[in-house]
Amino acid sequence: MSRLSFYPPTLDGTDIEAKRKEIRAYFHNTFSLFEKIFEMLKGEEVFYKKSEPTRHPMIFYFGHTATFFINKLVLMKIVSQRINPDFESIFAVGVDEMEWDDMEGAHYQWPRVQEVRAYREKVRELVDSLIMELPLTLPITQDSPMWIVLMGIEHERIHIETSLVLHRQMPLEFVQDVAEFTLCPHSTIAPRNEMVEMQGGRVVLGKEHSHHLYGWDNEYGRYEEDVENFLVAKYLVSNAEFMEFVKDGGYENRAFWDDEGQKFLAISGAKHPPFWVYEDGTYRYRTLCKVIDMPLDWAVDVNALEAEAFCRYKSQKDGVTYTLPSEAEYRVVYEYAGLQDIPEFHESRANLNFYHYFSSCPVNEFGFNGIYDVVGNVWQWSRTPIFGFVGFEVHEAYDDFSTPTFDDKHALILGSSWASSGNLIMKHSRYAFRRHFYQNAGFRYVISSGKTQEQKDFYEDDATVAQYCAFQYGDAYFGVKNFAIECANIASKFAKNHTKALDLGCATGRASFELAKSFDAVEGVDFSVRFIGVGVKLKHEGYVAYASKTEGDLAEKKKVTIEELGYEGVREKVSFWQGDACNFKPNFNSYDLIMATNLIDRLYNPKLFLQSVHERLNHDGVLILTSPYTWQESSTKREFWLGGYKDESGKEVKTIDTLKEILSKNFELVHIQDLEFVIRESARKFQHSIAEVSVWRKKNIAK
Repeated sequence: MSRLSFYPPTLDGTDIEAKRKEIRAYFHNTFSLFEKIFEMLKGEEVFYKKSEPTRHPMIFYFGHTATFFINKLVLMKIVSQRINPDFESIFAVGVDEMEWDDMEGAHYQWPRVQEVRAYREKVRELVDSLIMELPLTLPITQDSPMWIVLMGIEHERIHIETSLVLHRQMPLEFVQDVAEFTLCPHSTIAPRNEMVEMQGGRVVLGKEHSHHLYGWDNEYGRYEEDVENFLVAKYLVSNAEFMEFVKDGGYENRAFWDDEGQKFLAISGAKHPPFWVYEDGTYRYRTLCKVIDMPLDWAVDVNALEAEAFCRYKSQKDGVTYTLPSEAEYRVVYEYAGLQDIPEFHESRANLNFYHYFSSCPVNEFGFNGIYDVVGNVWQWSRTPIFGFVGFEVHEAYDDFSTPTFDDKHALILGSSWASSGNLIMKHSRYAFRRHFYQNAGFRYVISSGKTQEQKDFYEDDATVAQYCAFQYGDAYFGVKNFAIECANIASKFAKNHTKALDLGCATGRASFELAKSFDAVEGVDFSVRFIGVGVKLKHEGYVAYASKTEGDLAEKKKVTIEELGYEGVREKVSFWQGDACNFKPNFNSYDLIMATNLIDRLYNPKLFLQSVHERLNHDGVLILTSPYTWQESSTKREFWLGGYKDESGKEVKTIDTLKEILSKNFELVHIQDLEFVIRESARKFQHSIAEVSVWRKKNIAK
């Protein structure tokens, strides 16, 4: 086993206490390894620097993986007490160049490094105790509390690798050597690449929920494809092979770059791969903490756009069409190589899991049945945009792990790298990045007749999201008017000032656009990125498309455009953000209106929201709450219900009375009414509900 990185535990077994100890050891190894890589940063001031403009400062990532544990444990009601609500808010949400990414530095007051270290230690102690005390049966399944612990561990494993990329992008003066992080010590002449023939056939991707290893949501389900025979490169593309492209003016010749690639060149000014350093007329190579002579036989590190440009260059040069492999073609190569999944696969056989090096290595060092680096060394870009298999379902604890990337803009990376561990080195793992992003990734090419399918319009087929699309953007039924529009009308009527509004629990965003008709700016916030992604698509791409269930597995495709909705003139007034109403970032403030529709009975602790909401409203600000008061323990523990139960004396507790009790100090109740809404489940089944709308005006209390 690697002296630095343990293999992940399996989900099965017969000895529960032994499994606890196995998970415990894996957790501490992960937690410590993550902290170890931050020893590369030379001084605490470096934690507050960005190595890449589209990323947070490194202090964010140092705190993020620990807060992830707590946020998921709270969400799944495994723990009820937070350790540090402020940390668990500011460190909660990362960035991926999404509309809802918050990159405004003024919104963050980063804590001191030692404060984050102390926080991490508290999280370590809590998770350690949970591992030893949580109810546990074997095999561990997705509804087990221990699954959430494993989720936190594997999430941190991802950030071990991605943080190393960011550290490598830091200027040399900000990083330092770590004794255990040894580089590959050898390099020689690069081998000449050649093509190996692969026999195609029926490829089946995906795994069952009974699989013995942890998996992310995108791994489950089933996908089948008939793959034609193809040729695959024997080696990953080396620095030497890519050097030909660079010296032949590959970065200057726009014919080798598609539109996205040309945009990348214009923004980045790239003239060579990111970890090449041009000094005194020669190219050298940036490792984690130093610049060395160019290792010509090591795998090149590039993004997908650079890899695709090289393929076009080589195609023109050789008179043969080269492309990146598809996900299905890679599986053919994987099976040809005769690889086993972990834990049967021994890590000594490839450059992965930090077993050999903290760097790439020669492309001809680790062979598998005549093909090299099928796994390990560097990730391999594919031409396949990530998508959900048939039967794909999100996990409720992390419903935005995959779905935001199902957009035709995130390409799968295949194999693994020297810095990959945990789930990242499993056979069925699936990770995807924007094509211009850098990871520990390179490529190999294929000669293939396979095509990449492109979809013009992406129809939302996630059952819950599609149902909300129909609810907010679809037809009206039984004479009941559109709920989002009616809520926005009530809000506009009672608001005295119309500068800025917050649509909290905005779901797919219809009310946010409606409010923009009468407010100068509207912020739509929802806990789920799956929902706000619909509003973002409407704003930027001008349409909402979804599959509306008719019966059984049948559905009809629906599409509505921003012009048909009448929002083309207000779209720029609307922005969407991910947020937790019970633990809101402080920058969400200064509103004339806060509208929380059908939200309070879905919060894990609604009092946390209600007790401080007045602080976010301006003078004469208005709070509007709507809810059918369908309290249920799957959303809110009974101890946190605002109504719908009898107290210790046997008295019935109604939600509106509790709202008055909580809000009366800072608000005046000015209006109550019922408002119907209808949710279509299928062509012949509907939910017909009645929400109570309460309108509250902020009191002007002298301080």
